[in-house]
Amino acid sequence: LSASLPARAPSSTMRSVVVRALVVSSRRLPRGLVVARPASVLSHYTCASRPSVRSFATGDVVTVPVPELGAESITEGTLSEYAKKVGDQVRKDEVIAMFETDKVTVDAKSPCSGTITELLVEVDATVNVGDPLVKITEGEVSAEPAKAAEAPAATPAAAAAPAAEKPAEKPAAAPASKPAPAASAPATAQSTGYSRVETREKISRMRGKIAQNLKNAQNTTASLTTFNEIDMTNAVALRKEFGEAFLDKHGVKLGFMSMFSKATAAALMEIPAINGLIDDAAGQIVYRDYVDLSIAVASPKGLVVPVVRNAESMSFWQVEKSIYDLAMKARNGAITVDDMTGGTFTITNGGIFGSVNSTPIINMPQSAILGLHAMMMRPMVVNGEIKPRMMMNIALTYDHRLVDGREAATFLVSIKNKMEEPRRMLLEL
Repeated sequence: LSASLPARAPSSTMRSVVVRALVVSSRRLPRGLVVARPASVLSHYTCASRPSVRSFATGDVVTVPVPELGAESITEGTLSEYAKKVGDQVRKDEVIAMFETDKVTVDAKSPCSGTITELLVEVDATVNVGDPLVKITEGEVSAEPAKAAEAPAATPAAAAAPAAEKPAEKPAAAPASKPAPAASAPATAQSTGYSRVETREKISRMRGKIAQNLKNAQNTTASLTTFNEIDMTNAVALRKEFGEAFLDKHGVKLGFMSMFSKATAAALMEIPAINGLIDDAAGQIVYRDYVDLSIAVASPKGLVVPVVRNAESMSFWQVEKSIYDLAMKARNGAITVDDMTGGTFTITNGGIFGSVNSTPIINMPQSAILGLHAMMMRPMVVNGEIKPRMMMNIALTYDHRLVDGREAATFLVSIKNKMEEPRRMLLEL
């Protein structure tokens, strides 16, 4: 009968006919089968082609599935939290849940407006794309969340809770005659006068994957780190002199990362092995004629490495703009898998946290990683005289299976020369 109805809500006359037909039909149904109340009014809704179940009383009940998790290759993730609870109203395209994968955090949005009626997945559970997530009863949403709807739902629960808990409280009080085991732990804290509380939290999916990749790099590569230092005085002067004009013209600040990115891209083109990789499965070495720089960025969920593609062909302002956009996406949780796929070389800057030296770990399957550090004023000998200079230590960790020590040292010297005299990059020297 419902299949024969028009797409739009029927007229009042048609509603009466439909209701009478349902009443008559219900008399012929087997005992125990429930039919919609005659007073109910049939409604027809659509919700972004999502599968739904008809309900004559309250509108369509839509089962919202787990969305795509960033890329077709990612088929499962972990439900980190719900943004809504049962009874909450939700608008179309409003976030209802957050999922965490090995690389990114993904929001699940409501395909329609209505009220959350059921949460089908437990928090911290592993789910597959397409699994049922929540049920939403379609309907109009008020301008502000309806507190009146929450109150009746909360009142029975609040009234039922004490009734269920009171009988349980009496047996729980029985073991009070044996306080010795419980008193032993507080006794230590009381004797020292200091807090000794331990807090545990579950390792996030992204953090676990990062740890796995770092350990895999240590186990697979023959890692070796070489160091050098750069006199950043001329680079600092260049930024100070042209920084304001650069910002006015290009809309982004002139930073040292764009200078290092350009210097690194040029050095990688000079020494292809550091920009290559070992394909263990094929038994081959892969060389590239392009540079896709992975820039390590700290995000609220952990370390991510978005990629600046074809950095060798970009200008300073293009590199600076790309780095800024990717960093903002990472910090706002909007970074995608595509943004972090395909890097050929990584730059990590521990200097923003005050690090003076480090031995960075290779970002597999790449063959090397450059570590930048904090700049410090130090006394240096310049033309036979001791002068204060702004210095930075740099480190290159490389896979010795592919990169020789001579190539690693030459690579760092090339970056050093370009950064100490930035005009060399304009002349491609």
